[in-house]
Amino acid sequence: MMNRHLRKAVVATAVITAGLLMTACQNDDVEDGASGTGGTGVEASASGNAKGVSGSFKNGEVTYLAPGKYIVSVPGKDDQQFFVADDTEVYGAGTVCGEAGAKVDAPCTLDQLEAAAKKDAVGADVEMKNGVATLVTERRAAQQGADSGSDSDSDSGSGSDSGSGETAVEGIDKGKGVNGTWFGNVSYLAPGKYTVSDTKGIEQAFFVSEETEIWGAGDICGDAAGQSATECTEAELEKAAKKGVGAEVTISNGIATRITEDH
Repeated sequence: MMNRHLRKAVVATAVITAGLLMTACQNDDVEDGASGTGGTGVEASASGNAKGVSGSFKNGEVTYLAPGKYIVSVPGKDDQQFFVADDTEVYGAGTVCGEAGAKVDAPCTLDQLEAAAKKDAVGADVEMKNGVATLVTERRAAQQGADSGSDSDSDSGSGSDSGSGETAVEGIDKGKGVNGTWFGNVSYLAPGKYTVSDTKGIEQAFFVSEETEIWGAGDICGDAAGQSATECTEAELEKAAKKGVGAEVTISNGIATRITEDH
């Protein structure tokens, strides 16, 4: 009789112990699930970026938030956060980069944008797609007295071009691109976009087109020992310009008509 009661007690103890172990395992699973949810927060945020805000934010103030993250504040609207990417185009007009008095906005780097926005809010227009900026264009400050008109003419719009905040592309579309010949180092900026820097290191942005003549002498294409220059393709120019190449660049309305590599 005692053996039967003892066996029952042992069985009951075993059942209770098993129940406690199952409960503990379930609690561990719940805790693991909670930590797993927290661990995928970044992934969820990243996937959410694909559904981010798209649109144009004109007359905004861009403020630095974190590496690669900014806020643009537009009067009458809620502040909008956005990211920048490797293919984000940034143009400056004296604060981010470039010269305030230049006729064409200067192409800037993401590092220059970050440095400027860390110091103070930057007045800029932001084009955004899925929460990522595709274009950040610094607005030009009003230039008083920059035009030849009198004070009475200033209200008539005679000086609107100088403070219009046009990008390089917009200026070219209106026939306001830069003209002239530059001799210096040609560097790649983006597909179809380059800069040429003079001996003082001042860069001038320009575009190339299907009509642009490109002549090489060993670096872009051709033979360095050759007696004459060789006509090159834009793909060959891009490859060489990513390393940097000395050349003479003739520009008309912001577009290079001829690029001749330095012999």
